[in-house]
Amino acid sequence: MYILKKITATFLILFSLIPMTTVCYAGGEKEETNPAPSSPAEPIETTVSAISQDVPEDVRNKVKAASAILIEQSSGKVLFEFNPDEPRAPASITKVMTLLLVMEAISNGELSLSDTIIASEHACSMGGSQIWLEPGENMTVDELIRATAIASANDAAVALAEHLGGSEQGFVDLMNARASQLGMNNTCFKNASGLDEEGHFTTARDIATMSAELLKHELIKNYSTVWMDSLRGGETELVNTNKLIRFYKGATGLKTGTTDEAGRCVTASAMRGDMQIIAVILGAQNRDEQFSSASTLLNYAFDSYTMTSPPSIDDQLLPVKIEGGVLNEILPVCTVPKKLLLHKGDEKQLEQIVELPDSIRAPLAAGDQIGRVIIKIAGETVGEYAINTPCEVEKMTFGKAFSLLFAAMLQN
Repeated sequence: MYILKKITATFLILFSLIPMTTVCYAGGEKEETNPAPSSPAEPIETTVSAISQDVPEDVRNKVKAASAILIEQSSGKVLFEFNPDEPRAPASITKVMTLLLVMEAISNGELSLSDTIIASEHACSMGGSQIWLEPGENMTVDELIRATAIASANDAAVALAEHLGGSEQGFVDLMNARASQLGMNNTCFKNASGLDEEGHFTTARDIATMSAELLKHELIKNYSTVWMDSLRGGETELVNTNKLIRFYKGATGLKTGTTDEAGRCVTASAMRGDMQIIAVILGAQNRDEQFSSASTLLNYAFDSYTMTSPPSIDDQLLPVKIEGGVLNEILPVCTVPKKLLLHKGDEKQLEQIVELPDSIRAPLAAGDQIGRVIIKIAGETVGEYAINTPCEVEKMTFGKAFSLLFAAMLQN
């Protein structure tokens, strides 16, 4: 027993001489005797919510619709809503989901703009807004997107749907699956064009969700911002059904819809500076109310809100001691949100408070949240984001200590 205690004491003395790394940095370590750090994990989603719906009464009174919603695209923050979850027929706004699946297919290489699609008898039988496709007629994906996004052509939308889904019903299944993935819980699609059909419905909130997703694909703006175009060598004229494209500053789209059941509808998007806004109007009584209501909401957003970059907090991130780990301490990391949506003027009162412990016990995985940054405006908490570990920190064990001791002896 005496000999064992003596060996153990000697081991501990030797171990204390091991040149361990004291700090783990996001970009590397001071010494190469320890494993390289892993990449820091993505920060938790910023939950800035300094947004109220105290919309002036004159703005509310100008919104003439059965339901409506106004959001900022990148954050999804709701700036105004009125009956946003009431299920309604969406008419051709349905094509937002059709175009989203087309854009995603192009992005992942399943579809090319130059691919040729042969129009089926079913696609040519749609009626309503159309480009009068003939059965067997060839058109490229690019041409069919132009017809769908600009002129809201039902036959073009169904031709695209059949090409991707094998049939319109197969594509509808894809539409509903994607809607479910996006959390569109009050939506059921029955067709790819938006023609009135029993059981075909969605809501203003769900439309805003899929519109925001579609706008992540910059390619769509090559079509949704076009006022006039043509097909078949100029024989078929395309005129955008969304007059805001021509008359509203910064308009980026997105889609109109009109049927007897749906009334007049629009999901209108516009971008000024680095802020993109989406206004959804469903069930307006006439064309003037359809577009004036959307314009009113867009104007309110641009007049009232701004996108702000929070300052860096690197100088406030101090080393954190590690208890019982193979490292003595780490230098934590965080990713400051690129932009925050705030009321105009509030950016001048923005402050960030760092909450970080002096020490933390191992083991730790790379990217573990160990603290947070609280965002306040005029003393009121409006959101937060995470502070993370830059690398893995193993717990110190007898076996690990022996391994480190052996490695240090070999180096010496």
